[in-house]
Amino acid sequence: MNKLVSNLAQAVVDIADGSTILLGGFGTSGQPIELMQALLDSDARELTLVSNSSGNGPTGIGPLIEAGKVRKLICTFARSPNSLNPTASVFEAHYRAGKVELEIVPQGTLAERLRAAGAGMGPFFTPTAFGTRLAEGKETRVIDGKGYVLEQPLPADVAFIKAHLADALGNLTYRFAGRNFAPVMAMAARLTVAQVDRIVPVGDIEPEFVMTPGIFVQRVVECEHVPLDP
Repeated sequence: MNKLVSNLAQAVVDIADGSTILLGGFGTSGQPIELMQALLDSDARELTLVSNSSGNGPTGIGPLIEAGKVRKLICTFARSPNSLNPTASVFEAHYRAGKVELEIVPQGTLAERLRAAGAGMGPFFTPTAFGTRLAEGKETRVIDGKGYVLEQPLPADVAFIKAHLADALGNLTYRFAGRNFAPVMAMAARLTVAQVDRIVPVGDIEPEFVMTPGIFVQRVVECEHVPLDP
């Protein structure tokens, strides 16, 4: 029942080629940056990454793409480079060169696809994206005069998430917006790895404050967070 691993290398040691990996985070809030760096240092390739965006700053998704480890990116917002985020051009350059595939998913639809996978549900209808290019190739219906698109659950091999506190059983709690997609990602993956700010004794996290139960977490690693460059 002890989910603790001693270092980041152990946390990602057996990530297989071709894995689909969920990456928590909204902007820089709640990003498992250190786990992504450990993945960069591993041998895993041909990965499908699922994230809210195509990356922020010089760490995280950008270096994984630049290293040729990413086959496909599923995200809600593939950012274009600008004065605040010049490194977003890493994804754009590789996409335009045909080196990485892109699937855009509306943010709410992404969350619901993850939740459906975690809850063991099948496809579901949503009005989001009806009548747009994002609905092309998907089943659509008009029900009571309103258009809907059929979307599929999004299960994954691995989820990388960041939490504030954890115990040895894998129970997690988050700080503020750092929670974002992490709970549903933990449910949707066969292997969930959580990097945490601090590990506390079992029982220190009151049951009503457990935001992700340990049943959805297989590995926990405590690590010092390295802030993103300004």
